[in-house]
Amino acid sequence: MDYSVSKSIKNSSLASLDAPVSRRGFHRLLGGAAVATTVSLALAACGSDTSATNADGKVEIRFSWWGSDARVKVTTAAIAAFEAENPGIKVKAEYGDWSGYWDKLATQTAGNDAPDVLQMDEKYIAEYSSRGALLDLSKYKVDTTNLVADVLKAGKSDAGLTGIPAGINAATIIANPKVFKDAGVELPNDSTWTWEDYKRISAEVTKGSPDGVTGSTAYSADQASLNVWLRQNGKDFFATDGKLGFAPTDLEGWLAFLIELGDAKAIPPASTVIEEQASPLDQSATATGAAAMSFWWSNQLPALENAAGTELQILNYPSKTGNSADAKLWYKPSQFWSASARTKHPEEAAKLIEFLANSTAAGEALLADRGVPTSTVVRAAVADKMTPANVRVIDFIDGIKDKLGPVPPAVPKGAGAMEEIIKRYASEVMFKRQTPSEAASKAVEEMTAAISS
Repeated sequence: MDYSVSKSIKNSSLASLDAPVSRRGFHRLLGGAAVATTVSLALAACGSDTSATNADGKVEIRFSWWGSDARVKVTTAAIAAFEAENPGIKVKAEYGDWSGYWDKLATQTAGNDAPDVLQMDEKYIAEYSSRGALLDLSKYKVDTTNLVADVLKAGKSDAGLTGIPAGINAATIIANPKVFKDAGVELPNDSTWTWEDYKRISAEVTKGSPDGVTGSTAYSADQASLNVWLRQNGKDFFATDGKLGFAPTDLEGWLAFLIELGDAKAIPPASTVIEEQASPLDQSATATGAAAMSFWWSNQLPALENAAGTELQILNYPSKTGNSADAKLWYKPSQFWSASARTKHPEEAAKLIEFLANSTAAGEALLADRGVPTSTVVRAAVADKMTPANVRVIDFIDGIKDKLGPVPPAVPKGAGAMEEIIKRYASEVMFKRQTPSEAASKAVEEMTAAISS
């Protein structure tokens, strides 16, 4: 879950706005009427009608992404730099918010009208790739030499290299030092803290703060935090065979600790948690100072800090042992650059992706908006142009390099449904409508069905 600069982007489980097709409807769109197009999608990956041009005699390709106004600005600048270097290609920009983006893309894909180049997420790349909807970029001139190898693996599958990582993220806890200071509580030492320390410190902040301010937000809609929890207990969210990598008892422990946090007043009441989940980034508890700590991806720090109007701090996750090396974090692709298998301009689409991934000019425009640049060469070239917040993100990413856990198994088809299921059953537990054991059992049953369909 980047995931850009709104909480709705962080939480893929939020309901769509008014788009005609839900994300869950993607399975029906590509699995039902559109399944007949799978063969033609695969054939189209080889390219067709590449001579088509616009009125100016230029090849025109469409490029679609989700994100904030800030992302639109930097991406538009990258497009301008690409067009300056490639005067024969015109790029038409298309963008929207997280939920509307996926509804629209599902409809476009089923109708054979997908953008030539698109921003793809780890939750959905297996779904689109397995349907033959994404181009195998290994057949085109996209240089991966300088891209971080472990992150690049996430874009590979039986369908080929269907996604080039746009940036590197890590799961983090972002803290507001001002809230700690106002509560009279010291910031935690994230090299040595445990989950019990996290609960205790969060409760202390709540106790020392005005009504409405808590030590932490809840992790109840955060799939990343569950994966961290599982990894610290020797499991992974997904197994190498594409099935779930954990049992109901593993999820039960995570849900039970959520109840402990609520009982300790380390997090807000359930009703406030639900309201917070729907808040955009600039109205989130992190940005408004209503929480001292919250769970975010590392690339969201600059936008959060800008919204908060005060310097924020990235913290490593707590561990079971009190040793930060046991936090079991991993490098996650923030998003991917992908191309439609039905593009009429595969060479031009691949050229844009190559530029976005490897060009210093693109790096200077995008900076760390989509995470730390995946290209080590680009990262070094633009380092002195980064904002202080972006520098801290890079320092954090580099600082955990020798503490990372194993690379997580590939995300299977149906993974896009996981976060919605997690959020729904965590809510049932927080409202005391189900026990952790009951909720865990039902949630695992639903998750298993989602990735088996």
